[in-house]
Amino acid sequence: MSDIISKIGFLQQGPFAIPRWEALFANIDVLGRGALVTLLVSTLGLALALALGTLIGMMSASHVRPAKAFARAYVEFFQNTPLLIQVFMLYNAIPILYPGLFIPVIVIGILGVGMYHGAYIAEVVRAGIQSIGRGQLEAAISQGFTYVGAMRYIIIPQAMRIVLPPLTNQAVSLIKNTSVIAIIAGGDLMYAGDSFAGRFGHYGPTYIVVGLLYFLMCFPLARLAHRLEVRTRGN
Repeated sequence: MSDIISKIGFLQQGPFAIPRWEALFANIDVLGRGALVTLLVSTLGLALALALGTLIGMMSASHVRPAKAFARAYVEFFQNTPLLIQVFMLYNAIPILYPGLFIPVIVIGILGVGMYHGAYIAEVVRAGIQSIGRGQLEAAISQGFTYVGAMRYIIIPQAMRIVLPPLTNQAVSLIKNTSVIAIIAGGDLMYAGDSFAGRFGHYGPTYIVVGLLYFLMCFPLARLAHRLEVRTRGN
């Protein structure tokens, strides 16, 4: 009997007590708004990362020394410094360098994850480009294509089959890494969950639901990446 009473007490007063779950689901719209911000930052951040990564990857695979040196410096800097430090630098350094310039924290989050993952995507693109025979690029240039034109119409379309799986994995990592903007009150899912939990003390249920929401956003992409990898190995 005492065991039953203690279990009932845990359900009513413990860290995962039923009233805590009820309070969370009564305010679930708070997490919903945070999830929408996370999706917005993830989508725009991924678009920026793809644009930067493709450009930097092409520069890294070129034989133009200044372009290659710049690409190498970009990749080394962003891969070897923490994303959190980069976001802090954007958040604190921009107002110092440009007094009076206001940049919303969501934009800082987009810039932060976009530039950070752009460095990793650049390496994926570089490897994909270099996996295509050098003779194809030389043949395209001999036919009158510029370097950019040859990359756009001949090399990159062929490399896409190779780079799609790791690009999808980068998208998964990018979604998870948007949680760092919670540090600068970015209004994302992690910030919404942490603020709600800190205000009412419902840490257990809140972090479980926040984790599940991240899982729902990332798992489909992770499965897609796995299927693409299997398909690539099969070919």
